[in-house]
Amino acid sequence: MTSHTAEKMSALYLGHGAPPLIDDPLWLVQLAAWVGDLPRPKAILVVSAHWESAPLTIGATAPVPLVYDFFGFPQKYYELQYPSPGAPELAAKVRALMPDDEPVHDDPSRGLDHGAYMPLLAMYPEAEIPVLQVSMPDLDPLRLFALGQRLAPLRDEGVLIMGSGFMTHGLPWVSWAEGPNGVPPGFSVEFDEWVAEGLRKGHVDDLFDFRQKAPGARYAHPTVDHFVPLFVTLGASSDAGAAPDFAIDGYWYGLSKRSFQVA
Repeated sequence: MTSHTAEKMSALYLGHGAPPLIDDPLWLVQLAAWVGDLPRPKAILVVSAHWESAPLTIGATAPVPLVYDFFGFPQKYYELQYPSPGAPELAAKVRALMPDDEPVHDDPSRGLDHGAYMPLLAMYPEAEIPVLQVSMPDLDPLRLFALGQRLAPLRDEGVLIMGSGFMTHGLPWVSWAEGPNGVPPGFSVEFDEWVAEGLRKGHVDDLFDFRQKAPGARYAHPTVDHFVPLFVTLGASSDAGAAPDFAIDGYWYGLSKRSFQVA
């Protein structure tokens, strides 16, 4: 990763869904088209909904087993592999970007979770790009935004920063019987549209206060872990108030797949 040869990368927020989303043909096409419009990254840094650990923790920098952090699915999903190279150089850069009051821990046994490898299987199936995952130190939007700001210089060195979650994640209220193309519930539509409008208009302060201001927030995100990686992405942007490029929208089992990139 040398800054004089690398092309500056965007920062992404994407919906990774449950394991069966990898079998959805539309999602695969959408992700492939998105990647086709991006420069090829030198490395990928992932912050996933599925890893909250304090202090900020750097995952494995050498190949280790994936984390199959889901249950009740067919066996084939527990046999998925994503043998990407480790990224020790990137890990050192992440550590160097953290201030003295932001302690950093290492967990060399912690492999990629499905919030990382599920979308990467579709985006970069050859698994040739070094990937590093770091934890969310907590779920506070302001703190995650600040984390994104600290990580932003990595974009100039060709690092793709990826916040991975799901725009709505109200699993207790999903009607699975309707199938992946069923009518989305009102709370999912209202929350998705409110966030999209806030992003278009640069209302970042409102987004920080989504628990109080967003319609349907308690149903769209009974836990907020799948929404708040968005703030790492916004923090890593060149201008958090600039409208993002919505690369993917629509719903899957009533949950919003909205995904975007920021310059």
